Formats: sequence, structure tokens, C-alpha cells
Amino acid sequence: MYKVEYKAGNAYLTCQDGLNLPNTLDCGQAFRWSLKDNGRWCGAAYGKYLELSKEPDGTVVLYNTDENDFESIWKYYFDLERDYKAINGILCKDETLKKAAAFSCGIRILNQEPWETLCSFIISQNNNIKRIKGIIQRLCENFGNDMGGWFSFPSPDKLAVLSEEDLAVLRSGFRAKYILDAARKVSSGEIDLEYLKGVSCDDSRNALMQIKGVGPKVADCVSLFSLCHIDAFPKDVWIKRAMQVLFKGELPENARPYAGIAQQYIFFYARETKLNI
Repeated sequence: MYKVEYKAGNAYLTCQDGLNLPNTLDCGQAFRWSLKDNGRWCGAAYGKYLELSKEPDGTVVLYNTDENDFESIWKYYFDLERDYKAINGILCKDETLKKAAAFSCGIRILNQEPWETLCSFIISQNNNIKRIKGIIQRLCENFGNDMGGWFSFPSPDKLAVLSEEDLAVLRSGFRAKYILDAARKVSSGEIDLEYLKGVSCDDSRNALMQIKGVGPKVADCVSLFSLCHIDAFPKDVWIKRAMQVLFKGELPENARPYAGIAQQYIFFYARETKLNI
């Protein structure tokens, strides 16, 4: 499904299933990636900073990346061991999903750090991408660790002892109390995010919804983008409208085991083709 070579301190990735950087990194899955003036995407995950770009021949270059970092972080993060070609073959049994999959080639599900994902999607509620990124940046700069040019995402333990007044610097509004409740429940072990990887999608959703301010959509985003529940299907008003236009509200049966991947394709297809929703 992929191969990687290491040369001159960089990793050169060839992904047979495709890896579209802008459509994967800037589609609302994650909020710490940005495009630099030199054409490189830069961001951080699992305590590591990364810059990457795509060559004209389709090779993705991961800069300053050795074999250990690739094998221990980026292979999992970019979901490289999942056979998207085979999954797309299943999805394409439905003609509408076939169009969406062809249009969305190269979008992959990011396997993110669970606490960061939970906190980020709490912040994302009733918010736009620019403001979400700004709040998360202030969160990292004020409460994360200075890693020399970038800041780590603060741990739940670090945030759990803070007050809403401490978080005023974030300018996150009503979300501050939800961030603190999440941090305290995760820090205390009341919510065990790693454990939720091994339960059903429904059980993961129900557990996450015990956190103040976490509803079905945020819970499903966390389950899909960090807890390995590829069958999670986050629904906001926009995707509900797209589903009604494309599928009369019901996802085709063949797509349900891979509902999260189908959701990303449907969202991108409907947005880019400007469906009348």
C-alpha cells in the first residue's frame, strides 16, 4: 500500500492509495497544520514537529524524519496501513459514493492523539476554522511546553488544576468550562480514552458524552479521528443536509462499516461540487 525510503535525513513516501495533503490536513479533522510560504505543510503530533510536501511525481517528503519517527508515529498518524483501495472498492458499489470517492481520492483519516482531539473538537463547537486554530494556538502557547520554535499541546493534568479565569487568555467563551471538565475527567481516569479504543463505537460515544458540552457530533469526531472507530459518522447540520440530498438521509448498507471514510468523502464532494443543500 505504501513504500518509504530514507535519504539525506528525510523520508520519501510513495502511497499507492494516495495522500492528498491539503484535503487531509485542512479539511476539519485536525487544527494544528498550516501551509508555509515555501509550499510545505507544518504541524505537530505526538510530541513531534513535522514539515512535509508533495513532489510533482506524487512522492510525499517528510522532512527531518528518520525511520524510528516514521514507524512509531507517522505511519499510524496518516493511516498508511489501511487499504483504502479495497475500502473504496466496497464503497463504490453505490453509484453516488463511487462519484464521491473518485472526487475525494487521497483523503485519509488521521489517527490523532486522543486528548488533543477531544479538546480540539470541544473548542470547535459553533466556531469557524480560523478561530478554532487561534484558540488552540493560544492554548498551546500559554499552557504547553516550548519545544524550540513550536509548543506542545498541554496535557489534561496541566489543565485540570486551572480555573475558568486562567483560561480567559484563550478567548474561548463558554467552551472554557467544557475544556476544564474534560481535562478533569481524563486526568482523574473517570474517562479513559485509550480504553475507549477497544469498545464499540456506541459505547465510545456514550462515554464521551458524559463530559459537559460533548454531544453526539463531537463524540463521533473524537471516536473517528483518534479512537480507531472507523464506523463513526459525525453529523452536523451541513452533513445531514448533504445526506438528505444524496441518499435520502440513510447511508447505504455497504458503507456502514467504513462510515467515517464515507463521511469524509461525502462532505468533501458535497462542498466542492456546491450541491444545492
